Amino acid sequence: MKIIALGLLPILGGCVMAVGNTTTETAPVAIERETISYETSPCFGTCPVYRVTIQPDGTGVFEGRRFTKVVGTRDFKATPGQYRAFAAKLQPYRPQQGERLVQPGQPGCDNAPTDMPSVDVRWSELSGASQHLSFYYGCRMRDQRMNEALRSAPNELPIRQFIETP
Repeated sequence: MKIIALGLLPILGGCVMAVGNTTTETAPVAIERETISYETSPCFGTCPVYRVTIQPDGTGVFEGRRFTKVVGTRDFKATPGQYRAFAAKLQPYRPQQGERLVQPGQPGCDNAPTDMPSVDVRWSELSGASQHLSFYYGCRMRDQRMNEALRSAPNELPIRQFIETP
Protein backbone atom coordinates (compact mmCIF):
# COMPACT_ATOMS: atom_id res chain seq x y z
CA MET A 1 0.00 0.00 0.00
CA LYS A 2 2.84 2.41 0.89
CA ILE A 3 4.52 1.68 -2.43
CA ILE A 4 1.36 2.59 -4.36
CA ALA A 5 0.90 5.78 -2.34
CA LEU A 6 4.53 6.79 -2.86
CA GLY A 7 4.19 6.04 -6.56
CA LEU A 8 1.17 8.37 -6.82
CA LEU A 9 2.85 11.23 -4.98
CA PRO A 10 4.75 12.60 -8.02
CA ILE A 11 1.59 12.38 -10.13
CA LEU A 12 -0.49 14.25 -7.56
CA GLY A 13 2.25 16.80 -7.06
CA GLY A 14 2.26 17.41 -10.80
CA CYS A 15 -1.47 18.06 -10.69
CA VAL A 16 -1.09 20.60 -7.94
CA MET A 17 1.71 22.33 -9.82
CA ALA A 18 -0.38 22.43 -13.01
CA VAL A 19 -3.28 24.04 -11.18
CA GLY A 20 -0.92 26.52 -9.53
CA ASN A 21 0.55 27.50 -12.89
CA THR A 22 -2.82 28.45 -14.37
CA THR A 23 -3.10 31.64 -12.31
CA THR A 24 -1.32 34.87 -13.04
CA GLU A 25 0.24 37.05 -10.41
CA THR A 26 0.05 40.24 -12.46
CA ALA A 27 -3.70 40.58 -13.01
CA PRO A 28 -6.34 40.75 -10.28
CA VAL A 29 -8.85 37.92 -10.35
CA ALA A 30 -12.39 37.70 -9.05
CA ILE A 31 -12.59 35.97 -5.71
CA GLU A 32 -15.51 34.43 -3.90
CA ARG A 33 -15.73 37.24 -1.35
CA GLU A 34 -15.80 40.11 -3.79
CA THR A 35 -18.59 42.60 -4.38
CA ILE A 36 -18.96 44.45 -7.68
CA SER A 37 -20.75 47.79 -7.84
CA TYR A 38 -21.74 49.28 -11.21
CA GLU A 39 -23.11 52.84 -11.18
CA THR A 40 -24.21 55.00 -14.10
CA SER A 41 -24.30 58.80 -14.12
CA PRO A 42 -26.73 61.29 -15.68
CA CYS A 43 -26.33 62.68 -19.18
CA PHE A 44 -27.99 65.51 -21.08
CA GLY A 45 -31.12 63.56 -21.87
CA THR A 46 -32.88 60.49 -20.57
CA CYS A 47 -30.00 58.11 -19.86
CA PRO A 48 -30.94 55.61 -17.13
CA VAL A 49 -29.23 56.41 -13.83
CA TYR A 50 -28.89 53.48 -11.46
CA ARG A 51 -26.58 51.48 -9.26
CA VAL A 52 -26.22 47.70 -9.10
CA THR A 53 -24.31 45.87 -6.41
CA ILE A 54 -23.83 42.12 -6.69
CA GLN A 55 -22.17 39.37 -4.66
CA PRO A 56 -20.58 36.19 -6.11
CA ASP A 57 -23.51 34.08 -4.85
CA GLY A 58 -25.82 36.14 -7.08
CA THR A 59 -27.55 38.25 -4.43
CA GLY A 60 -27.85 41.77 -5.66
CA VAL A 61 -29.43 45.16 -5.11
CA PHE A 62 -30.64 47.47 -7.86
CA GLU A 63 -31.19 51.15 -7.05
CA GLY A 64 -33.00 53.08 -9.78
CA ARG A 65 -32.48 56.83 -9.56
CA ARG A 66 -33.66 58.49 -12.81
CA PHE A 67 -35.12 57.41 -16.12
CA THR A 68 -35.50 53.78 -15.04
CA LYS A 69 -38.68 51.72 -14.88
CA VAL A 70 -38.10 51.16 -11.16
CA VAL A 71 -37.14 54.10 -8.97
CA GLY A 72 -35.89 52.99 -5.59
CA THR A 73 -34.28 49.81 -4.32
CA ARG A 74 -35.05 46.26 -5.45
CA ASP A 75 -33.33 43.04 -4.43
CA PHE A 76 -32.65 40.48 -7.14
CA LYS A 77 -31.06 37.09 -7.46
CA ALA A 78 -28.70 36.14 -10.27
CA THR A 79 -27.13 32.76 -10.77
CA PRO A 80 -23.46 32.39 -9.92
CA GLY A 81 -22.95 31.95 -13.68
CA GLN A 82 -24.56 35.32 -14.38
CA TYR A 83 -22.31 36.90 -11.75
CA ARG A 84 -19.25 35.30 -13.37
CA ALA A 85 -20.33 36.49 -16.86
CA PHE A 86 -20.81 40.04 -15.54
CA ALA A 87 -17.43 39.93 -13.75
CA ALA A 88 -15.73 38.48 -16.84
CA LYS A 89 -17.03 41.26 -19.07
CA LEU A 90 -15.58 43.88 -16.71
CA GLN A 91 -12.34 42.02 -15.87
CA PRO A 92 -10.20 43.22 -18.83
CA TYR A 93 -10.71 46.85 -17.73
CA ARG A 94 -10.18 46.34 -14.01
CA PRO A 95 -7.21 48.29 -12.68
CA GLN A 96 -4.50 46.11 -11.19
CA GLN A 97 -4.61 48.29 -8.09
CA GLY A 98 -6.14 51.58 -7.05
CA GLU A 99 -8.12 53.34 -9.70
CA ARG A 100 -8.19 54.11 -13.39
CA LEU A 101 -9.84 57.28 -14.65
CA VAL A 102 -10.85 57.55 -18.31
CA GLN A 103 -12.30 61.05 -18.25
CA PRO A 104 -11.80 64.37 -20.01
CA GLY A 105 -8.38 65.76 -19.15
CA GLN A 106 -6.95 62.30 -18.44
CA PRO A 107 -4.66 60.30 -20.74
CA GLY A 108 -6.65 58.17 -23.17
CA CYS A 109 -9.60 60.55 -23.44
CA ASP A 110 -9.35 62.63 -26.59
CA ASN A 111 -11.78 65.37 -27.71
CA ALA A 112 -14.63 64.34 -25.45
CA PRO A 113 -18.04 65.90 -26.10
CA THR A 114 -19.88 67.15 -23.03
CA ASP A 115 -23.07 65.84 -21.45
CA MET A 116 -22.38 62.15 -22.03
CA PRO A 117 -22.98 59.56 -19.29
CA SER A 118 -20.26 57.73 -17.41
CA VAL A 119 -19.96 54.57 -15.36
CA ASP A 120 -18.15 53.85 -12.10
CA VAL A 121 -17.23 50.25 -11.37
CA ARG A 122 -15.86 49.21 -7.98
CA TRP A 123 -14.50 45.83 -7.02
CA SER A 124 -14.43 45.43 -3.22
CA GLU A 125 -13.03 42.54 -1.23
CA LEU A 126 -13.82 41.65 2.39
CA SER A 127 -10.16 42.33 3.21
CA GLY A 128 -10.77 46.00 2.38
CA ALA A 129 -8.80 45.94 -0.88
CA SER A 130 -10.58 47.54 -3.81
CA GLN A 131 -10.18 48.77 -7.36
CA HIS A 132 -12.13 51.54 -9.10
CA LEU A 133 -12.73 52.33 -12.76
CA SER A 134 -14.40 55.56 -13.84
CA PHE A 135 -15.18 55.69 -17.57
CA TYR A 136 -16.73 58.64 -19.43
CA TYR A 137 -18.56 57.40 -22.53
CA GLY A 138 -17.73 60.59 -24.43
CA CYS A 139 -14.02 59.72 -24.53
CA ARG A 140 -13.06 58.96 -28.10
CA MET A 141 -10.86 55.90 -28.20
CA ARG A 142 -9.46 54.07 -31.19
CA ASP A 143 -10.55 50.75 -29.73
CA GLN A 144 -14.22 50.83 -28.74
CA ARG A 145 -14.22 47.40 -27.06
CA MET A 146 -14.00 48.96 -23.59
CA ASN A 147 -16.96 51.23 -24.29
CA GLU A 148 -19.04 48.33 -25.64
CA ALA A 149 -18.13 45.93 -22.80
CA LEU A 150 -18.93 48.45 -20.08
CA ARG A 151 -22.26 49.39 -21.67
CA SER A 152 -23.34 45.79 -22.19
CA ALA A 153 -22.11 44.25 -18.91
CA PRO A 154 -25.46 44.80 -17.10
CA ASN A 155 -27.15 42.66 -19.78
CA GLU A 156 -25.52 39.68 -18.05
CA LEU A 157 -27.65 40.30 -14.94
CA PRO A 158 -31.42 39.83 -14.50
CA ILE A 159 -32.13 43.56 -14.07
CA ARG A 160 -33.55 44.55 -17.46
CA GLN A 161 -37.08 44.72 -16.02
CA PHE A 162 -35.88 47.42 -13.60
CA ILE A 163 -34.15 49.59 -16.21
CA GLU A 164 -36.28 49.63 -19.32
CA THR A 165 -38.97 52.26 -19.30
CA PRO A 166 -42.34 51.40 -20.84
